Amino acid sequence: MMKKYIYGSIIIGMMASCSMTRPYAVTNNKLGSKTGVSKTNIIFGASTGNALSSGVFVTNKNFGVIEAAKNGKVSKIGAVDVKTTNFLLFQKVEVIVTGE
Repeated sequence: MMKKYIYGSIIIGMMASCSMTRPYAVTNNKLGSKTGVSKTNIIFGASTGNALSSGVFVTNKNFGVIEAAKNGKVSKIGAVDVKTTNFLLFQKVEVIVTGE
């Protein structure tokens, strides 16, 4: 019976997350109506400071502002936000580009 509680606690701990969206860059261009997103997962690492992705395993090597702009067909970038969701052993990071 005690093993079920221990395993249950481990599973709940691994599924728990904390999410934060922060501004990364702003330009003089209009915000516009187009939005592009670039996503990656970082395992055993972190996205801190100016480095968007650093870790032992990064699932998307093309991850970043350029990929997000291409995905949203944004030619003039107005703002860049970074959304980070932390799990126990990995992070999910999204770069969100808004512009024209």
